[in-house]
Amino acid sequence: MNVIPSVNLKDFVSGDPIRKQKFIDEIGKAYEEIGFVALKGHFLDDSLVDDLYGEVKNFFSLPTEVKQKYEIPGIGGQRGYVSFGKESAKGQKQGDLKEFWHFGQYVEDDPVRAKEYPENVQVTELPRFNEVGKEAYIMLEKTAKYVLRALALHLDLEETYFDNYIHNGNSILRPIHYPPILEEPKDAVRAAAHGDINLITLLMGAQGRGLQVQNHKGEWLDAIAEPDELMINVGDMLSRHTNNKLKSTIHRVVNPPRELWGTSRYSIPFFMHPISEMKLDVLDSCIDENNPKQYDDITAGEFLTERLIELGLIKK
Repeated sequence: MNVIPSVNLKDFVSGDPIRKQKFIDEIGKAYEEIGFVALKGHFLDDSLVDDLYGEVKNFFSLPTEVKQKYEIPGIGGQRGYVSFGKESAKGQKQGDLKEFWHFGQYVEDDPVRAKEYPENVQVTELPRFNEVGKEAYIMLEKTAKYVLRALALHLDLEETYFDNYIHNGNSILRPIHYPPILEEPKDAVRAAAHGDINLITLLMGAQGRGLQVQNHKGEWLDAIAEPDELMINVGDMLSRHTNNKLKSTIHRVVNPPRELWGTSRYSIPFFMHPISEMKLDVLDSCIDENNPKQYDDITAGEFLTERLIELGLIKK
C-alpha cells in the first residue's frame, strides 16, 4: 500500500448496517496493510481545534523559565511539561528536536484509579489552557472508543470488547512543539523513526509535510491529512495483542527543507492507553498454523514501564 487510506467515522455511527460494515472493512484492511488511516467524521469541531492550537501556541511561547516550573520530577514525564531534547526514540541516543506537554486521564468515578495516575498540572498563566485541553481530551477519547469498537468487530470480538479496558485508561494528550531549527542538526530529527507504545494514536496536525510512514517494503511515504482529518495509527500494544494482524507501523517526523528551518511545527497526538491491568496476551483468534504466537504474556502496565525505560523517560 503506497497511500494512506481515508475513512469516515460517520459511516460507522450512521445506523446503516451496510455503511457500518463498509467502515469496518476499510479500516481493518488499512490496519492490516499499513497501520495508518486518515479519519473524517470525528468528534472534534473546528472551534475546539482552533481553541486548542491557540492555547498550545500560547503555552510554548511562554519564557523557558516559566515552562520549566511545570516540569515535574519523578513521574517520568507523565504530566506537565517535558523540555527540549529530553525524549529519544527507542534505540536512539540523540534527543528529538521537540518539547511537549502531557494532559492525562480525568478520573471521575473510581477513587482507587485516580490515585494510580499523577494529577494534571494547572498552568496559572493561561486560564483556558487546561479547560480546552480537557475538552479536546474527552472528544479524542470518544473518537478512539468508536474506532476500537470497529476494530473489535473486525477481529470477530464483541463490539464493546475494549470499552472497559479504555474507561479511565492511562491515555495521554500530548501537544508537541518542534521549534525552529537554528543550526545544522548533527544526527537529530524532529522525531526519530519509532512505533507508538499504546493501542491506537489519534494525531492532530498532520496537514503539512513532515510526518512519514514506512510501508512494508521499507519505503517512506508522506502522511498528509486533509484539514478535517485525524491520522490514526495502530500502536505496539494492539499489534502485540493481535499477533501483528493489525500492524504497528514505524513512522517519523523529518526536518523541513532548509528554507523552512525558521518555522515552528505543532502536532497533537492522543495516545489511547488501556488500564494497566489489561492483559495484552495474544488473542486466540489471531493464532493459527501460519501465524504462531509471537509474544509472551504481559500486562499493559508492565509493557508501558518497559518502554518508558527504553525511551529514557524513566530511569532504572
